[in-house]
Amino acid sequence: MTDFRQIRIKNALWGLFAGDALAMPAHWFYKIQNIKDTFDGGITQYEAAPHPHPESFMVGMEYHPDVEAAQSLGRPYDTLHDHARFYDTSFSELKIATGEYESEHGNATPSLEDRYHYHHDLKAGDNTTAAQLVRVLLRSVAKEGRYNEDAFLREFVAFMTTPGNLKDPYQEIYLRSWFENFSQGCPPYSSADRQRSSWSIGSHGGMIRPLVLSLLGETDYLALGMAVEHQNLTHRSENVVAALGITVPLLQDLIAGVNPMQAATKRSALLRVPKITGEEMFAMYREHQGPGNIPSQRMWELHTQLSDASFDLASIAQESPENVVLKQFATACYPEHGLPLLLYCAAHHQFDPEAALLANVNAGGDNVHRNAILGLLVGAASESFPEHLREGLSDAEALHNEIDAFVEVAASGDVW
Repeated sequence: MTDFRQIRIKNALWGLFAGDALAMPAHWFYKIQNIKDTFDGGITQYEAAPHPHPESFMVGMEYHPDVEAAQSLGRPYDTLHDHARFYDTSFSELKIATGEYESEHGNATPSLEDRYHYHHDLKAGDNTTAAQLVRVLLRSVAKEGRYNEDAFLREFVAFMTTPGNLKDPYQEIYLRSWFENFSQGCPPYSSADRQRSSWSIGSHGGMIRPLVLSLLGETDYLALGMAVEHQNLTHRSENVVAALGITVPLLQDLIAGVNPMQAATKRSALLRVPKITGEEMFAMYREHQGPGNIPSQRMWELHTQLSDASFDLASIAQESPENVVLKQFATACYPEHGLPLLLYCAAHHQFDPEAALLANVNAGGDNVHRNAILGLLVGAASESFPEHLREGLSDAEALHNEIDAFVEVAASGDVW
């Protein structure tokens, strides 16, 4: 592997961690005005998670592992630890009432004083659970000297079930579903839930670690195979696989030094955007008082009914954010909306890392996971990554060591 490629991989990983931490404080703000009001016009740097979060519906999210079965199998099941107070679980009591409906997404929320941020108590420059699990993967690859699926799964379970590892209280539904299945005796390699049974499995979060793992493959062919198989460990989603089919080859192009706009325009032409606009989707959410109340077949159609037309990135890059964010593409967690939106942020800002990442941060919604993906892309497209964004991360020194160790394995070429 050339030094050029190694530098691009390092920048891609720094982009992921910086993007995650920049977006963290405004995660799941669906109303853009709420971001402006909370952060003095918008986020321009690393910030702490504020309290209260005006739209948070984390309180009352469900996690119901089979405690009796897990104990009989000798399997750990508590991934929440000190954060269990925010969740409706099978092993703790929720004491915070919900029932108000004061958000853009239509879900029930607690009263304002109890609307805890999804990343409550995280400080400026801290990374979320999604990025911490990328670190688990990086360390696993470095320790094994290659990617070892069984080793990753062991370290994934150990990390999630060891008290004190996670400062971040928010756990995506895929994590809760995975450990519910694991608690019932499912093998680790087949504990992932399916998009067809839980619509939020088809989320941006399912793309992040697979994209990181794809950095070990030096061809599109190998990289995509590794990415999709890793995705299947924690997500089983048609939409995630489709999005990886676009982003894995694009990431390979960028690492190889292909002109970013040319590469993104070519690869994204295979995209087919949703027939329903972001405005229409969120209106439907509010009408049903949350997406969980929309009939399952209708939810499936919302995610899979796509336009016949190719995605024209060069054209949409010329449009203003007011005509794109929310109006065309929803800021929720689904890649059929989020992938064209993050590509728009990159292209509209000529793949400038900081400008693109901050634009996506201030679009709100699932900006953390979109920003991790966007960070990989704009980082890979750059010969250097802004030093202040690297150094401003809370665990900058440890990240430097973990990134270097991962890239050293990638450089060896012996990664399977």
